[in-house]
Amino acid sequence: MSKAGAHGGGRFGARHGRWIRRLLLAVTAPFVAHTLVDVVASTAPPSIDYPTLSREPRGARTYAGRGYFSRERGVIEAHLEGRPEDIGAQHGTLLYDLMVANEREVWDGFSALVPFAPARVLLFDMGRILHRNADENFPLSRRKEIAAEARAFSPDPYAGKIPTYERMISLHALYDISLGFEHSPLLGCSAFALSGSATRDGHTIVARAFDFDAHDVFDRDKAVFFVKPDGAIPFASVAWPGLVGVLTGMNREGVFVSVNGARARDAESRGLPVVSSLRATLEGARTTGEAIAILLSQEVMVSHIVFVADARGDVAIVERAPHVEAHVVRTFADRDRVAVTNHFEGPLREDPKNLAVRASSTTVARRARLDELLPPVREATPESALALLRDKRCPSTETGCAPGDRRTLDALIATHGVVADTTAKVLWVSLGPHLSGKFVGFDLRREFDTNSGEGSLVEPGDLPEDPIVHDTKAYEAGRTRAGPPLLAPRRR
Repeated sequence: MSKAGAHGGGRFGARHGRWIRRLLLAVTAPFVAHTLVDVVASTAPPSIDYPTLSREPRGARTYAGRGYFSRERGVIEAHLEGRPEDIGAQHGTLLYDLMVANEREVWDGFSALVPFAPARVLLFDMGRILHRNADENFPLSRRKEIAAEARAFSPDPYAGKIPTYERMISLHALYDISLGFEHSPLLGCSAFALSGSATRDGHTIVARAFDFDAHDVFDRDKAVFFVKPDGAIPFASVAWPGLVGVLTGMNREGVFVSVNGARARDAESRGLPVVSSLRATLEGARTTGEAIAILLSQEVMVSHIVFVADARGDVAIVERAPHVEAHVVRTFADRDRVAVTNHFEGPLREDPKNLAVRASSTTVARRARLDELLPPVREATPESALALLRDKRCPSTETGCAPGDRRTLDALIATHGVVADTTAKVLWVSLGPHLSGKFVGFDLRREFDTNSGEGSLVEPGDLPEDPIVHDTKAYEAGRTRAGPPLLAPRRR
């Protein structure tokens, strides 16, 4: 070979060698980075005394240790009790099949939303880095419970995506993480309380629609948890398989709490996640005053509003945001008729993010409609309170309203609905779809006296379904008008 040829070959090799090295770096860098994320974001569960349990079907119920699961009243029920490890193990053992199936639907929905697989990996890697120490926000008791739940969730079909314990920690911080999104699916909640002169028997009745418009599976497979933690007040929580925190719940003493999303200030990576905050409140409070004291003692990750009521008819609204003192409202223009949606009305009312929520979401319209509906209310019952919660009209200042319009209280999108008589300590929970199906009644005295639903008290009657479910054309038109949830599967 000539010297020129040799030099040319050398230049070619050098030039293309650099190109090949860059290509290899570009190809391998994401895999190396992903591996590093596994190292950096890895979260070790705490040491636990794990009780190995097995499922034992007995008639309509399936037992595991002292806990049981059933669907005998239509909605999923999970009765759990004991130490944190016991509750977690019972939960993961009893609801394993539902948790696997539901998570598969959520993963499929996310794949439809982000079809490019490398982009999905990148998003999750970024999230894992951002929330890599999320478990430190939970008290040790909750971490032990989640660790036991994760251990019972075996085999885990999704461990290759995110490790089990880390994923379940993220699930229990999902509310806080979701509220940080610009188009959060958590800004469509409405609630109100009626008492004294507004109710037939002077009882306090609370009604609440929780709109987590992420996937229909959270409505279809909602679960009612009846939990008796050792050394704490028993409580009921309405959520979904995998989550035994509290978004909407009431305890054995008649204290009711629910959370409405709101937005102000910047979210923090440190603070007690909302579902754990409200659970701690129900486990420790016998009155609204005690609930407020617990809420005031907690640091929070994101801004939100907590609605509180108790068996004595004491109602409060607590507006919370990171690094500011919570604003508590206990005096109202009409103490017997109180409403809340998704915007702050206290010191944070002029926060730019709150102003943006007022301008861009439906919170003002829904609040205006509640302000029209509640003043005339007299002799309210749980059934008539449910009729108000199902209202499908916009406020009189709005036009062009029809079923499915998101300016209404019931836009046919609710993840769950709850009506509670805090005086009688009775909950009614939506069977679905959304607020349209019947509401199943649960007397908490009956559920917790034996935690087997076999006490001497008579079960409360159910509240009837909405007639719209029998008008298929109107219902489907309303659902179409409301639009699909965030993680709706793609049409084939």
